Amino acid sequence: MSFQIPIDATNNFLKLRNKLIGLTGRAITDFNMIENNDRVLVCMSGGKDSYSLLMFLLALKERAPIHFDIVAMNLDQKQPGFPADVLPNFLKDLGIEYQIVTEDTYSIVKEKIPSGKTTCSLCSRLRRGIIYRTAKELNINKIALGHHRDDIVETLFLNMFFGSKLKAMPPKLVSNDNKNIIIRPLAYCSEKEISSYASRMNFPIIPCNLCGSQENLQRKKIKEMLTIWEREQPGRINNIYKAISNIELSHLGDRRLYDFVNLNQSNKEEDEHIFTEDLIRNLNADLSNISLFAENISS
Repeated sequence: MSFQIPIDATNNFLKLRNKLIGLTGRAITDFNMIENNDRVLVCMSGGKDSYSLLMFLLALKERAPIHFDIVAMNLDQKQPGFPADVLPNFLKDLGIEYQIVTEDTYSIVKEKIPSGKTTCSLCSRLRRGIIYRTAKELNINKIALGHHRDDIVETLFLNMFFGSKLKAMPPKLVSNDNKNIIIRPLAYCSEKEISSYASRMNFPIIPCNLCGSQENLQRKKIKEMLTIWEREQPGRINNIYKAISNIELSHLGDRRLYDFVNLNQSNKEEDEHIFTEDLIRNLNADLSNISLFAENISS
């Protein structure tokens, strides 16, 4: 297979590759993303993240103590200038199962969205529906997306600033149609390290500007903000990500999730037990079922 590491790879590159594969494996284990006999659809956009995701999953598949199938999928949305041969050639060279789906969503988006307005929202909804349909046709039960740690943090701020909601991208969730599980195995990987890996692998990157430049997208502004923060205080993005997994419900303000109305001194200990210890106990029970997977992927 052509996904082997470069012949002239340096020790630093090998360490980076192994680190990213290890982080991917840890995320899969922590959230029980992949189980025995799963069929995993890897959504390929032609960007650095999806290429890296595919490579890491192929590497983990070779050493995992369970069997799972990988099917790569690309959606050709008929954007002008889209190099339709790039991903089929790449995937064919890998020798893996893949599916190229062609749907002219570009024309639909251009018809529905006024000129100059952001097209990403409608485009994303159309793309998601096609992916779910394809997953059903291919008997897929897990859909893997290439969102990384930075994407998750950016989404957190987007939802806070523009949606008044404390919400990010979960590493694992049930799809809108309740028929698929969406997984994000790169949840622990930083964009900077993925970029470094992808650059060294010399993937045939397809630019994400085929539908026209949209420089004022709010996500880009959030990314710039986080870049400045990271420059001023290295490690801040990682700390923000860790906070998503370290929640104190009693110190927030959602009355649907925490019983503030009936809170008093006598039930403080009981409340802490309900919202912390029980959750941890349930999580540990789930993780014990997949400990063998963790041991093998880290070896």
